[in-house]
Amino acid sequence: MVGIAGFGAAADASSRDLGLISRIALLRDRFEHGLKQIAPDAIVFGETRLGNTSNFALPGIAAEIAVIALDLDGVMVSSGAACSSGKVKPSHVLQAMGVSEDIARSALRISFGWNSTDADADAALASLHKLVSRAQSRAAA
Repeated sequence: MVGIAGFGAAADASSRDLGLISRIALLRDRFEHGLKQIAPDAIVFGETRLGNTSNFALPGIAAEIAVIALDLDGVMVSSGAACSSGKVKPSHVLQAMGVSEDIARSALRISFGWNSTDADADAALASLHKLVSRAQSRAAA
């Protein structure tokens, strides 16, 4: 009973702060637009989704490599859903959506929160730009 009341209070509080929810969704959309500028072949998954989360793939770049490279730049991303932490298999959700195993293995997830800023999105995009540029240089060699 207490859990239901707590959930109800959380839902009520979040519905009153629609400005924050909209701001975070706009930040996510801004990030995804920048991502497509950096990597036109990037794939953004999902049409109807949470406003704070971007799940995308960079074809040809293994998620494990991307996570390490971004982490070295101070950008925190994940290569899977929070509920699959520690697993190395491609996302079963992406596979159920018909995403190929190769693309699913290059999928990353980034989340924005109440304290995320344009500067945070810009830092993530700068790090992704470095990563994509290195991958393109290696492919050309």
